[in-house]
Amino acid sequence: MDDDLGCSAASTVGRPGFQRLVAEVGLGHVGLILGFEVSRLARSCRDWYHLLEICALAGTLIGDNDGVYDPGLYNDRLLLGLKGTMSEAELHIMRARFEEGRWNKAERGDFGFPMPRGFLRRPSGEVVQDPDERARESLHLVFEVFERRRSIHGVVRYFHAHSLQLPDRVRGGPAKGDLVWAPVTRNAVLKLLTSPAYAGAYAYGRQRPPPTDPSKRSRATSPGEWQILIKDRWPAYIDWDTFERNQRQLKANQSKHIGVARGGPSLLTGILVCGRCGSRMVTTYRNNGHSLRYECTRRMINRGEEHCQGFAGETLDALIADLVLAALRPGAIDVALQLAEDVEIERAREHRQWELRLEQARYETERAQRQYDEVEPENRLVARTLERRWEAALQAETQLTAEHARFLARQPARLTAADRAAIERLAADMPAIWRTASTTAAERKEIVRLMLDRVVATVEGETENMAVECQWAGGRRTRHRLRRAVRRMTQLAGHDELLARTTALFTEGLRPPAIARTLAAEGWLTPHGRPVTEGSVRAWLQRRGLLPDGRHRPTLVVERAPDEFTVAELSVRLGVPEGTIYRWLYKGLVPARRAQAVSQNLWLVRLDDALAHDQKRRPRKPTKVEHVT
Repeated sequence: MDDDLGCSAASTVGRPGFQRLVAEVGLGHVGLILGFEVSRLARSCRDWYHLLEICALAGTLIGDNDGVYDPGLYNDRLLLGLKGTMSEAELHIMRARFEEGRWNKAERGDFGFPMPRGFLRRPSGEVVQDPDERARESLHLVFEVFERRRSIHGVVRYFHAHSLQLPDRVRGGPAKGDLVWAPVTRNAVLKLLTSPAYAGAYAYGRQRPPPTDPSKRSRATSPGEWQILIKDRWPAYIDWDTFERNQRQLKANQSKHIGVARGGPSLLTGILVCGRCGSRMVTTYRNNGHSLRYECTRRMINRGEEHCQGFAGETLDALIADLVLAALRPGAIDVALQLAEDVEIERAREHRQWELRLEQARYETERAQRQYDEVEPENRLVARTLERRWEAALQAETQLTAEHARFLARQPARLTAADRAAIERLAADMPAIWRTASTTAAERKEIVRLMLDRVVATVEGETENMAVECQWAGGRRTRHRLRRAVRRMTQLAGHDELLARTTALFTEGLRPPAIARTLAAEGWLTPHGRPVTEGSVRAWLQRRGLLPDGRHRPTLVVERAPDEFTVAELSVRLGVPEGTIYRWLYKGLVPARRAQAVSQNLWLVRLDDALAHDQKRRPRKPTKVEHVT
C-alpha cells in the first residue's frame, strides 16, 4: 500500500491506506503484514495497539527487517508494544527538535512568516518597505488619520470619504507579488494599528494557547507578554512610542466612559465625578433622549444602598459650555491661524494622494500601450486582448482625470483670501461654531475633554444649590455655584421664607398678579428656576387654603359630617391631583358616599380614610443596610 506516502503516521486522519489495512485485517483477508519498520504503520500507541489487538484476534502476523512476530504470543506482543512506544517517542523527539529550532531562529529574528502589507522580503532575507511610493504614502496616511481621529471608524470614514484604498501584494497564484488595491475595512485598519512590524519591531509568540483548551488561541494583551520582541529590526513606518500610544487609545475606545467621545448630547460623559463618594456618574436619557440626567448609582449597584445624588444635566452642561467658550475666546486669533494651517496641510495631503493616483494611472496606460506596440500585427488573438487592456486603461485614466478636475474645483491646493477671512470670522465667533447645527455632539465633547480633565459636582442635600469644581487641563481648578432645577417646591432651600413672604403679601391685601410681580422683582424663582408667575402664586395660596381653587367645581351646600370632605378639598389637603382621587373612588379603594346637591351628585369622603390610603400607596424609601466588617 502506498496510499499514505508523504503522510504523518501520528494519526489515522487523512490516511486511507492504514484505514483500509485495519479493515482488511478485521475481515480476515490478511495473513501477514510486511513493512520496513513499524513506525511506518503508526506513531500513536492508541492506533498501534488497536492494530495489534485486531491482528491477534484474526491471527495475522507482522513482519519487518528484524523478523516476523505473532501478536497473539506474549513475547512477540511485548516486543511489538516496545517498538510502538519507541516510534511514538521518536515522534515527540522530532517535534521537540523542530520546535526548539523554530524558537532559536525566532530569537534571532530570522524565522519567516507572511509579511504584512507595506513590506517585502528580498531573496537575501532582508525586509524592506514596499518600493511603491503610493503604497507607502497610503500606509503613512492611516497612522496620521488615526492620530487625529483616534478611532478605527474615523480612519475608515476618512478613506471612504476621499475614495482612498489600501495596497497589498498577491500572496499566491500566477500574479504572486503584484500590487493590488482594495477598499478600506475595519479589520485591515485594526491589523495595521496592532501589528508591531510597522513600528520596526520583530515579534513572535503574540498568541498563546489557553491552559484549559490548547486548541484555541488567544492574543496577548500587551507587548510585555509577548515571548519574543526585537525592536528596531525592520524599517519602521512609526516609532515605538507612537505604537504604544495607539494601543492605549484602542484599549480606551473599548470603554464607554473614556476614549473617543460618543454621539450622545451629554458633554460630561466619562469626566463627571460625584462629589460625595468620588465615583464616576453615569449618563441617562429619558423622554426619548430629550431629558438628560446624571446619576451616581455605584453604591446602589455594589451594596444595595440608596444612590448618592442625581440631577438634570441641561443646566450643568450649559455652565460648562459657557466656561469653555470663555476660555477659548482669548485665543481666537491663534485658533484661526492654527486652523488655517491644518486645513492647508490636510489639502496638501489630499492633493499628494491624487498626484500619486494620476501618476499610477498614466503608467498603466503607457504600459498597456507599449505592450500593444510590441505585439506582432499578425497575431490578432493577442493584439485584440492587449487592445482591450489599453482601452480600459485609457478609460480609467480619463475618468480619474475628470474626478481630479472636480476635486480641484471644490478644493484648490491653496486657501484663498476669502477662505482665510471666513476661517478668521468663524474662529472669532466661537459661540456660533459651538451652537451651529453642523457641529456634532461628539465634536463638542472632544473640545470639552481637551480642556477639562474632570468635573466634580456636589448637590447640597436635596436643594437646588449645587457646587461645581472644574479641573482644567494643566492643573488649574475653578469652583462655581449652580442652581439646578428641582421637582417640588419643598426642595427649595428658601421654601419656608418664600411661603412666608407670599403669605405676608397676601395678608397685606395684594392679589396674585401683584404678589408675582413683587416676588419676581425680589429675585425669587420657582422650583424649575423660572421667575415667579401669577399661576405659581395662586397654586401656593390654594395649597395653604388662603385662596379657593378656581379649577375645581364650586362647593355645593349639602348635609355632611364634620370629617367629610369633597374631592376638591381633599386634593388641596393631600396635595394629590383630583383625577387620582376619582380613580380611588371608582376602583373602590376608598369608602365614600354620594350626596344629591341640586342637579349634581357630590362625592363625600372621610378624611381619615383618604389619609390612610394615601399613606399606604406612597412607596417607602429603601432603608440603608449597615454592613458589618
